[in-house]
Amino acid sequence: HVYGGWFDIFLMGTINGYIGMKKNAATVSARAGTRMIIGPWGHGPSQSYGGVDFGVNANMKMFDRELKFYDFHLKGIKNGLDREDPVQLFYMGINKWRSEKDYPLPDTKYTPLYLTSGGKANSVTGNGLLVSEQPNTGGIDKYAYDPLNPVITLGGNNCCGTPTDAGPADQRPIERREDVLVYSSDFLTAPLTIAGPVKIKLFAATDAKDTDWMIKLIDVYPDGKSMPVSEGILRAKFREGLDSPRLLNPGQVYEYNIEMTGTANVFLPRHRIRIDITSSNFPQFDRNPNTGAPLGTSAETRVAQQSIYHGNTYPSHVLLPVVRAVE
Repeated sequence: HVYGGWFDIFLMGTINGYIGMKKNAATVSARAGTRMIIGPWGHGPSQSYGGVDFGVNANMKMFDRELKFYDFHLKGIKNGLDREDPVQLFYMGINKWRSEKDYPLPDTKYTPLYLTSGGKANSVTGNGLLVSEQPNTGGIDKYAYDPLNPVITLGGNNCCGTPTDAGPADQRPIERREDVLVYSSDFLTAPLTIAGPVKIKLFAATDAKDTDWMIKLIDVYPDGKSMPVSEGILRAKFREGLDSPRLLNPGQVYEYNIEMTGTANVFLPRHRIRIDITSSNFPQFDRNPNTGAPLGTSAETRVAQQSIYHGNTYPSHVLLPVVRAVE
């Protein structure tokens, strides 16, 4: 029985623990008895987190849940635990819980949204777009990443007061920066419900031997508030795995498949879906010096010139886990 928060630093461990037990536990009863609960929390249940109040139902009393678990397994009390669906997810946006048959949800429709622009997606005032159809033409957006002027950590998946502003913090202060690319959808006319793993396929080049790619999936409210619901980061030299580090050929376009944190969110009408792309998130993640030198061996840094490709030849896109609407 595992539980965690959509903004916890250990979220992916929670999810992978459930999936691993469900698939690989040693006995049939252990596999059948695996349970997972994920709320709109950080490292423990709460009603409000990161400046967002998710309603009174968000703050689940885990002691009562744990007592029910131990009563069933240790005392043999028939309290209905075995008849429950194995997964309970809190859907942000509408602030409701729903029980699910599994994770990822069996009826998930993985739906791409493609990056495109008029050549300047820099900052929230740029012309970056998210569209449902793959563009017929190609494009490039460029920015400079300077490790001496990194994008600051503003909310996200973190833990225990370091940094202090974890959770769904409004991203507008950093979306004003020219080294943050912003791609936004049209205003939605109907709710869009997602739940499960989020991934992005990114085609990108840099003039450095190594650099970082930082991605955020954001729910943009009608008043402009920019609330992150999923994030992911990749150090480019680990694109083939942590056990296979390989430096880059400067200027070459690479395909990066970046896993982002799981989520459950309903994007409501008059909201927009947004992807932010940059190369730092400091101090949550250490800055990449862009030199390719072994980490911790030098104080040298260099500015990296970054290029994000999209369109027909390089169809950069986010893959959203679309599921049935929450009633």
